[in-house]
Amino acid sequence: MSHSFGATTARAPARPLERKDETGNDVKDLDKKAIGEFMGAWGEFQKANDERLKGIEGKFDDVVTNDKLKKIEGTLDKFEGINQKLTQLDGTKEALADLDKKFGILETAINRTTNKDQSPEEKMTGRSDWARAVVLAHQQGTANLPEAQQKALSDVIEEYKALNIGTNTEGGYLAPVDMVRDIIKAVTEISPVRSLARVRQTGMKSVEIPKRTGQFAAQWVAEQGTKAETEGLTWGIEEITTHEMFALIDITNQMLEDTVFNIPAEIEEESAEQFALAEGAAFVNGTGVGKPQGFMQHADVGFTNSGSATTIADVDGQADGLLQMKYSLKTAYARNATFVMNRTTMGQVRRLKDGDKNYIWMPGLALGRPNTIDGDPYVEMPDMQNAGAGTFPIAYGDFRRAYTWVDRLAMEMLRDPYTQATSGKIRYIMRKRVAGKVTLAEAIKKLKCAA
Repeated sequence: MSHSFGATTARAPARPLERKDETGNDVKDLDKKAIGEFMGAWGEFQKANDERLKGIEGKFDDVVTNDKLKKIEGTLDKFEGINQKLTQLDGTKEALADLDKKFGILETAINRTTNKDQSPEEKMTGRSDWARAVVLAHQQGTANLPEAQQKALSDVIEEYKALNIGTNTEGGYLAPVDMVRDIIKAVTEISPVRSLARVRQTGMKSVEIPKRTGQFAAQWVAEQGTKAETEGLTWGIEEITTHEMFALIDITNQMLEDTVFNIPAEIEEESAEQFALAEGAAFVNGTGVGKPQGFMQHADVGFTNSGSATTIADVDGQADGLLQMKYSLKTAYARNATFVMNRTTMGQVRRLKDGDKNYIWMPGLALGRPNTIDGDPYVEMPDMQNAGAGTFPIAYGDFRRAYTWVDRLAMEMLRDPYTQATSGKIRYIMRKRVAGKVTLAEAIKKLKCAA
């Protein structure tokens, strides 16, 4: 998942960081610099987007302005990660250290071609001859080089031949590789079900929750009028059935014996990540058949049209449809409501304005709070659809009241050394049992790309 700074439902101000980096610099100063860059980019974004909107009103498309917007959006996107600036700082230090190491190796190689007893001036002359020889040999040919340069070049060639690591029999066996005990892994973007839904534990195959399905209406009566029963109050049961997911991996005995990695631990970590990925996808789009039910698939979740057949904006490029969706939600749910959308849609929302020409997306980083859309937090949900004809790219609601997630069995790992024993393998089986269902559909609204 990848997670963004805006992707949080926390309402309380963030606590300031109080530590120093490896160089002794106060991280607070780095935060101030980052905030300044962030707010500056947001100011430039508003100006550029206003120019773009004027172009649309004038019936022309300014390519230069659009390119400028994309570049500024790239700057804003950097700050969707809480630790992005600190991560960049650490990466820069590692790169400089690696570069310094490489320069040291190059200097050592050159020193081997010069006499250790030479003076610093003589060593510099030797290095200069070698550098000139490399360039002039390509332009004029080695035979046409001065004697000093030919000698410098031949010394390096002999050194290379003497310490050839490219051929195993000529020295390669003496220069083993350094195996880094860290596996490069691409980021897995996961929809955060557990940070939004109400999560329960159970020791049974399913959970039943009583639910009010109908209400009576209070009646007026005269002073001596006759009172009749007020009918309509009914009750029902909402059942949430658990479902199982699994992963099965065979590993050879020799792989387990000889590898430098803790393979069982790697498998367990990878399985936990993939199970979370499957849970997030089901939370959004699950069919409810053999898996949890997604809130986007529930028939009773209402929606509002955006006003445009293909985008989240209306025909005038404003956020009227999105704001209508928000204010169609009951007040009791709106108090704790959150927008959900994918990263692409987040970039499109930044360009939208309300009827008073004010941007509905506002930065909160400078105040130590999450960024907001019309005053409400938003969460990045990778499994949400992109804007397009007939799609539902944005949802808004109180997901804690609308959706119930149930954990029946935490992930367990079974090591089976028998089933594949004749093939020299050990089988690892991971499994987990969970459930999820929309239990109060009216607490969520969706935005549909439609006129």
